[in-house]
Amino acid sequence: MIKLALTGSIGMGKSATAALFAARGIPVYDADAAVHATYAPGGEAVAPIEWAFPGVIGADGGIDRAKLRHKVTNNPDAMKKLESIVHPIVGGTQRAFLAKAEAEGHDIVVLDIPLLFETGGDKRADVIAVVTAPPEVQRQRVLARGQMTEAEFEAILARQTPDSVKRLRADFVINTGFGFPYAEAQIDEIIETLRTRIRLATEEDETCEKSSSIPKPPGSTPITPIPGRPTAS
Repeated sequence: MIKLALTGSIGMGKSATAALFAARGIPVYDADAAVHATYAPGGEAVAPIEWAFPGVIGADGGIDRAKLRHKVTNNPDAMKKLESIVHPIVGGTQRAFLAKAEAEGHDIVVLDIPLLFETGGDKRADVIAVVTAPPEVQRQRVLARGQMTEAEFEAILARQTPDSVKRLRADFVINTGFGFPYAEAQIDEIIETLRTRIRLATEEDETCEKSSSIPKPPGSTPITPIPGRPTAS
């Protein structure tokens, strides 16, 4: 089973791209959704986050993400503390996802992880796809949501690996700046490429198994070299 890590900076269209993989029957692990689940009322991260950052509990008993963001934005130490709480919890849900997908016989899975390089998640993936778009498209998408100020957007960009660096470290680059029909064609090509790799690897394994099962001639035994005599090359 090939683990394809999907990442991209904020506003690049990563979530929409992940949905396109899912529409093609590829199981997708959504790291953001996993984090949000831990923030929900009764979530595993609620109590330790409230202990570390008092006052971030919302009226529903879950984490108020706006309050939490206010406490950690532009505060590297606070962000590290938050990540030390959340990442181990999310890691457990990812392992459970992979075990389930493998048991179901899937050949490819997608790990949708925003901070892939920043958290070392790239080391646990077989291949990496980076979603990109022109900077002006990225900015327009983010600010059009109305969920953060331009200053907050810039702060998030500052702590993310630059898009140019991500693209250099990728096996595949998916450009959403030309519209999602164009992105769909790129995704289909990636899936076909990976399945071709799987098929070729399977054929090679089968060939090796057949070669190793060929019986040796009767009486054949390994030849022990005579000490001091050169062996044939």
